[in-house]
Amino acid sequence: MYSTCCSLRRLLYTLSVALLLTVSLSAGSADAQRASGNVGLGGQIGSPSGVTLKFYNAGGPSYDFLGAWDLNEFFFLNAHAQFSQPIRANNVSGLEWFFGPGAFIGVEDDEAALGISGRIGINWMANEYIEFFGQLTPRLNLAPDTDGDFGGGLGLRYYF
Repeated sequence: MYSTCCSLRRLLYTLSVALLLTVSLSAGSADAQRASGNVGLGGQIGSPSGVTLKFYNAGGPSYDFLGAWDLNEFFFLNAHAQFSQPIRANNVSGLEWFFGPGAFIGVEDDEAALGISGRIGINWMANEYIEFFGQLTPRLNLAPDTDGDFGGGLGLRYYF
């Protein structure tokens, strides 16, 4: 359904490397912390590109939603539970990796699609309000056909 092409994969790879280099070369920020209940709103570029909303929970899974659309071709809604673990890195604070299960629903060319997905990625809290992230999302379409593909992207969220 939402298959990626080689040039998009190269772009995602290049952007991922750039994000990781930025994180690794950055000086440590003042302990950037979110509190449980904070809400992050932002955008993601990739496959698909869209608007992301995250409900942060420090003591358990956070919940991430992605809405993407092309008014002439498709609408896509993806929801995931995300479990985060800190990454210990010299001179860098606020770095985590995350993973979690999810599901999606979409409409493309007047045909509904439904499936399950997973997510794995890395995020970095630049300060208490700004989060950068990169993620991969394997998906298994269950209806109308059974097939799999990958999505993912890079993004930015602002926490309230």
